[in-house]
Amino acid sequence: MLMYDLLFCPSQDSLAVDTHYHERNLFSTINNLFSAGTDTTASTLRWALLLMAKYPHIQDQVQEELSTVVGNRQVQIDDRKNLPYTDAVIHETQRLANVVPMALPHKTSRDITFQGYFIKQGTIVFPLLTSVLYDESEWESPHTFNPSHFLDKEGKFIRRDAFLPFSAGRRACLGESLAKMELFLFFTTLLQRFRFTPAPGVAEDDLDLTPSVGFTLTPSPHELCAVSRL
Repeated sequence: MLMYDLLFCPSQDSLAVDTHYHERNLFSTINNLFSAGTDTTASTLRWALLLMAKYPHIQDQVQEELSTVVGNRQVQIDDRKNLPYTDAVIHETQRLANVVPMALPHKTSRDITFQGYFIKQGTIVFPLLTSVLYDESEWESPHTFNPSHFLDKEGKFIRRDAFLPFSAGRRACLGESLAKMELFLFFTTLLQRFRFTPAPGVAEDDLDLTPSVGFTLTPSPHELCAVSRL
């Protein structure tokens, strides 16, 4: 009923209130979560499955960890802290896939000098997330799929300040926490139940990681096989 009210009969009184908490803003927020979040999350999962098929030894380690920690029961979000390698694989997928290479526009709140350039207050700025996600000074092998970027010497998950797939600056992606939960639950559930391989007659090396370029970067079309593990 909430969605029906928002779509067809918003309260005019609530739209006139001088506050951010009104129905028009709520509708816009919900619309953004569903439209933007659905596309980017789906694209990231497509990248993840393609990478698992291309790098079967990494898929083996994910499934071994899942079998040891979770077994055949349903994966829960609380399992993430006990699945460091799997969590690292998801983060590395987001980093390498670079699904949203250029964040939505921001505006400077004050005059600032950045790397020798003066930027006036009110200037519209487009953060280039690629420059951080592929920064050679931040990542040991920025152009290869390497889950070790997010693991310490003991195999524990580590957070990296240069991991910025959602946004840069104070106005971070509103759906970041939701997207993280979705990616973890969908990816682990799929890997728990299926093994992903290239189509018959296709070698792992033949799987092309060149993205289809658009506002977001999606994998080029591939056919994969999902073989049941249960």
